[in-house]
Amino acid sequence: MSGRKAKQKRKAAKAVDVQKMEVNLLETAELLNQYVTESLCETVFQSTRTTERQRVWSLYAMVEFWTAVILRAPKSLQQALEESAAGKNPDWPQVCATPEAFFQRSRDLSRRFFASLYQAFVERIESIAPSCFNPELRGLKERFSRIWIVDGSRLDAIAHRLKILWQIRSPILPGCVTAAYDLFRGYAPLLHFSADAAESEMERMRKILPEIPKGTLLLGDRLYASVQLFELLSGAELFGLFRRNAKVGLRKLQCLSRQRVEGGVLEDWLVEAGSGQTAPKQTLRWIRLRGKRGVVYELLTSVLDSQRLSATEAMELYPCRWDVERLFYDLKEVLNLHCFYAANPNAVAMQVYAAGLVHTAMRIAQARIAEQVGIAPETISTEKFFPRMAAVTSQLNFLQAGAQALREANPGTRLRDPAWSRMKFGRVKLSQITVEPRKGRRRKKRFCVSRKRWKSFHHIPGGKKLT
Repeated sequence: MSGRKAKQKRKAAKAVDVQKMEVNLLETAELLNQYVTESLCETVFQSTRTTERQRVWSLYAMVEFWTAVILRAPKSLQQALEESAAGKNPDWPQVCATPEAFFQRSRDLSRRFFASLYQAFVERIESIAPSCFNPELRGLKERFSRIWIVDGSRLDAIAHRLKILWQIRSPILPGCVTAAYDLFRGYAPLLHFSADAAESEMERMRKILPEIPKGTLLLGDRLYASVQLFELLSGAELFGLFRRNAKVGLRKLQCLSRQRVEGGVLEDWLVEAGSGQTAPKQTLRWIRLRGKRGVVYELLTSVLDSQRLSATEAMELYPCRWDVERLFYDLKEVLNLHCFYAANPNAVAMQVYAAGLVHTAMRIAQARIAEQVGIAPETISTEKFFPRMAAVTSQLNFLQAGAQALREANPGTRLRDPAWSRMKFGRVKLSQITVEPRKGRRRKKRFCVSRKRWKSFHHIPGGKKLT
């Protein structure tokens, strides 16, 4: 047997052995409990409140409830509240209050609290988050403090309609989400909910800019490639790499490089962008790849130093922008964010941020498991990983509730909890949560004419008062 065939055989045998390995999901189930604590919620509430009072449905109880909604996906909130009040299911927080009290709290409690809690959670958990996504671009981590992908997505239409929507035939959208996705950590450190689904992406971008750390390189599509945004990025000490918008006029100043690559000819120009009417002219780099059939890619970046970001690296980096689309897919399809349990914008925001909390914990756990096993984190399927993680979380809650009941039944007796992480129910084979190769052609989503006729809940009569 030749050396090449023997190497291939050993590689295949190693891959089979890896697939037979077992991974522990119990550490994942405990991430939210460890970092979303009652003390953290109390700190966020006291630092965010103005006139709000602490109720029976506290911020911690609301977060616990909405997180359980994401994990269990109940048929209705009424069913979940009945299980919570009865205390028969440890997945739900036991709150001695009527369902009406919960709905009133969901309507009146400002979404600022959940937004602040999400930010505090991300800051606390960042220390344990592995940076193992997109390892082929690891060289850029030394030149930029962070590389974030920015994009926005409108939420799906409201199915359960309020009384003020009965006479409106158009689909009603409860809002939209703007996310900044960390290219190397695999989750969104910045998640912004807007109750106005018609708000432009540029306006939403202006709102989140102050929250982005200095020195960050932002990736985005052509909607962000405007002279106004490049001016804002320069003032905030940020960098941008966006696909060129044809509406932005360019004047060539200097050709920095021209080289032949596999796809054609790669050119790097120093240009002056804009006319100076709406914003000052900006000096940018215009990177374009010209193939046999014309221009393939055109990028604009405010990173003027080609040693810090070469034209080749920019072309390799930009396709990673599509990773943020995976974030929106996971939120909507895997975490059931296409189904809203309430039309109230504050309640919708609570569900959005709760989904963000679960997604962040899930991605960190996914990266930690991949590091332990020695595989790429993208090899693990979120569609397979999340349901098993939710089931393990539910089983762990039942066992911990049983242990607590046992301690209460034996006062004065010191009882030790078992080693939860060693329980067999929390272990699954790696082959059960890995991605399967696509079979056949990808199915295209059918276009629905009603998608063009949507209205924002913020713009209907009486809707703005509720937002």
